[in-house]
Amino acid sequence: MIEVILVPFLEAAVRTATPLAFAALGELVAERAGVINLGLEGAIIAGCLGALVASGVGGPVAGFAGGMAAGIALTAVFAFFVVDLRTDQIIAGTAVSMLGLGLTGAIYRGLYGTGGAGLSISTIAPLAIPGLSAIPLIGPALFRQTVPTYALYALVPCLAWWLRSTHAGLALRATGENEEAAEAAGAAPRRIRWGALLVAGAMGGLCGATLVLAQVGTFSEGMSAGRGFIAIAIVVMGRWSAFGTALAALVFGAAFALQYLFQSLGWSLPYQLFIALPYVLTLALLALLRGRATAPAGLGRS
Repeated sequence: MIEVILVPFLEAAVRTATPLAFAALGELVAERAGVINLGLEGAIIAGCLGALVASGVGGPVAGFAGGMAAGIALTAVFAFFVVDLRTDQIIAGTAVSMLGLGLTGAIYRGLYGTGGAGLSISTIAPLAIPGLSAIPLIGPALFRQTVPTYALYALVPCLAWWLRSTHAGLALRATGENEEAAEAAGAAPRRIRWGALLVAGAMGGLCGATLVLAQVGTFSEGMSAGRGFIAIAIVVMGRWSAFGTALAALVFGAAFALQYLFQSLGWSLPYQLFIALPYVLTLALLALLRGRATAPAGLGRS
């Protein structure tokens, strides 16, 4: 009986954590370069719409590419203001997120009309890895997932190695700690921050594309539902490390999966309580971790 409940829950936790992890890893790169990318929410919703439009033209591969391109395009606006014009990162990020939410709604209605809410596309199917997917409990959760999840498994250790062991990764981290010192050592902070933000935009767009193409199969206005802000909290929980960020994303994925589990059990509680669970968890964990994690010293400085 326990396995009947636990296996679907673990599968849902990993599946739901995947887009969050993509967005959070992109945010990790940006914050390591000293930039708080509050425009991430806008990049995610742009990725959702970009994936929908591109997949209708060229299929799922084009959909993922379109989602990433849309995320990059919106984040480039943010990068221009905070890197080139040196405006306040919080204000610029908030404005870009609002721009993304409003612009995607307008474009969606322009392309598909007011009846576009019923639009749906085929999602990519899970791909079970023979042998590994048969492992009790964890096999289906880890090895009966879609291709983006498997790509995430490879991305996390690669990013951890890149940040820790490569010259480019060290230059990025130095920029986030002390921009002036990094520049004196021969790094190019402006170029590094532009590159970091474009990576963050691509990952935010990939988060949105994964939501549309691997999970829900449709687009709705505001479907990012605060995931960009949760991704920023995930980076803090993960203590600005790739493996910690991935683990924190899994915790939040489990929180999202719990709301589905509780609703399926038929508990006689308002469903709004279940929907609020991931956001309550965000606040609780941020309060618990206050003062326990050290952010990059130059984070948020314009």
